[in-house]
Amino acid sequence: MFDENPRFILNDEVLHEAEGSATPIAATDDTLLDAYSLTVSQAAARVSPAVVRLDIRDAENRKRGSGSGVIVSPDGLVLTNSHVVQSARSADITTPDGSHFNARILARDPDTDLALARIETDTTLPHAKLGDSSRLRAGQIAIAIGNPLGFDTTVTAGVISALGRSLRSTSGRMIDDVVQTDAALNPGNSGGALVSSAGEVIGINTAIIAGAQGICFAVASNTANFVLGEMIRHGRVRRGWIGIGASTIPLPRRTILRLALTQHTGSMITVVEKDSPAAQAGLMSGDTIIAVDGHTVAGTEDLVRLLDADRINKTLPVDFLRNSQMRRLWIAPIERNAA
Repeated sequence: MFDENPRFILNDEVLHEAEGSATPIAATDDTLLDAYSLTVSQAAARVSPAVVRLDIRDAENRKRGSGSGVIVSPDGLVLTNSHVVQSARSADITTPDGSHFNARILARDPDTDLALARIETDTTLPHAKLGDSSRLRAGQIAIAIGNPLGFDTTVTAGVISALGRSLRSTSGRMIDDVVQTDAALNPGNSGGALVSSAGEVIGINTAIIAGAQGICFAVASNTANFVLGEMIRHGRVRRGWIGIGASTIPLPRRTILRLALTQHTGSMITVVEKDSPAAQAGLMSGDTIIAVDGHTVAGTEDLVRLLDADRINKTLPVDFLRNSQMRRLWIAPIERNAA
């Protein structure tokens, strides 16, 4: 997929507090802000209070690393990366206002590099809203908020460089529907928020290409929302697995008209794993899935959502395009548990 392997951006080194004081900004500067800077500053001000620092320690209280997290509910649910918490059962959390809390790790999903923690103190906290990543477009403003290299609540801005990327997780599974951005990320940004101009979280920052300029990745918010719901209900993510990697692509207009399709996009298969249910059924790289079990698949996030726990071990019809021709195969997803 890439010339170099992506590097997940947990800061494993002991972090040092940044020294020095912030330069005061004159009140009259507000009048000089243009539309772009005003948009970025307003979105950052809305989400920054919900972006926290996680410090991970081992059983002997030795520091194992640090990263970022996003509070997604007022009672203290914190979404972060699986590679940030690793195998830890608890984490020390520091909020932007300097408050310190202990959090319990509720669940991990290495397959999507996401994890869920809960702050154990009974308190009401600022929280961020997960947006709808299916509405994103390349070129939109993307704002990254996190704690890189110990510099708490750092804001960087760029654009969404591409959508529908696939990224191999630490468990070996392909994370689909990944958002690529050029907003600068560094070690410690892992688990932090990628934010839209509307002040909604559109991704959870997860990886960079080491040595590259501005090639960074975030797990899409719709994937995060699905995983969050599964973790809350089951304590883990139960999903049907068919053994493919996929990305969202536009469908040719002539194909849409000829087949009277109601959608303009589909989920194109980029890789089929050997001996997987997809391989056994006959799916191939380059096939574009447009429906599963009678439900429209307009993108990879639809495919992930449809392959839920209720469809495990059930034989499902899968409609797809191959060489612009409509075809159908039957596939029985199996359950694949995260490590």
